[in-house]
Amino acid sequence: LGIALGVAALIIVLSVMNGFQKEVRDRMLSVVSHVEIFTPGGDALPDPARTMQEARANPNVIGAAPFVSAQALVARGEDMRGALLRGIDPALEPQVTDMASSIQGRALAALVPGSFNVVLGSELARIMGVRTGDQVTLIAPSGQVTPAGVVPRLKQMNVVGTFNSGHYEYDSTLVLVHHEDAQRLFKLEGPTGIRLKLKDLHQAPAVAQQLANSLSGNLLIR
Repeated sequence: LGIALGVAALIIVLSVMNGFQKEVRDRMLSVVSHVEIFTPGGDALPDPARTMQEARANPNVIGAAPFVSAQALVARGEDMRGALLRGIDPALEPQVTDMASSIQGRALAALVPGSFNVVLGSELARIMGVRTGDQVTLIAPSGQVTPAGVVPRLKQMNVVGTFNSGHYEYDSTLVLVHHEDAQRLFKLEGPTGIRLKLKDLHQAPAVAQQLANSLSGNLLIR
């Protein structure tokens, strides 16, 4: 009886720990890609289509999508919050993250170029009291020169949905827009990087080294 109880306790504890580790890892990787490719200065990629094609040539890569990453402020009335803005391609984003499947309704399809629609993290929307159909003001930190001096760029954005990744850190700060809208807001000539999904996430360091030897151009791989 003592041996049975000891073995049962060991199996239960190991099962709980393994399940917890898998749950946390899967939730985090629903937002974070396995490998990112970007330029040293954080500027637009010189040839994103070519970079994606060369990355997909690696047999370990099963998905690739462009992105724009920047920091901004989201305001509604007198309430203002810092946010991590991510410009995505709605057609390719499901290839690199599982978060796209958790976005409510047809919100992802509503991210079309020129619409300036936005999808907010569920916690960010709750904190700011924002619902689908409301408008928020996006404030880009890099300002524009006017006769009155340098002022930040402001843009009214339409909230078309929310997402819930299961991680408060992401749900309270992440804002999704179409990457072409993000390029216009931050005056970029193209995506700032490429996100990749691999067959085996544990092979990310090895695949990153392979890509460092195969990709053309001056690029950084993380």
